[in-house]
Amino acid sequence: MKKWRSLILMVTAIMGCYVLAVAYAIDKYADSIIGVWKTGSGKGMVRIYKEGDKYYGKIVWLKEPNDETGKPKTDKNNNDVSLRNRPLLGLVNLRDFIYKGNKVWENGRIYDPENGSDYSCEMKLTDENTLEVRGFIGVSLFGRTDVWKRQVKKN
Repeated sequence: MKKWRSLILMVTAIMGCYVLAVAYAIDKYADSIIGVWKTGSGKGMVRIYKEGDKYYGKIVWLKEPNDETGKPKTDKNNNDVSLRNRPLLGLVNLRDFIYKGNKVWENGRIYDPENGSDYSCEMKLTDENTLEVRGFIGVSLFGRTDVWKRQVKKN
């Protein structure tokens, strides 16, 4: 009877360690998305950061920060007329992403200032410095993937 009890305790301890190891592995990658990323077009950079348990991104650099008149670019294509004068630099264009494990962040939204549209979005880290950002309408099948490159790690 003592042998069985010892065996059960040992198996329980091993299973507990396994669960903790899996939880650590999930958390290990959760914040790996944090940093500054250059968009696929090279026209902008987005700083991804964490607030609470969600991830966000804001535009921190533009290749052409000023419009044709020399003034800082604004969100002129926004469907909401009242938002068209807000500056593009500092604009939060990634919102509400949740880490789902396996280097994937889902259930977020991405705003494209070039056309003024907001899309459902998911992101996947394919290697330490490559992020696939997929914006879509409805289901992921109907969308577009942009490949972003890391410029700066966490900061």
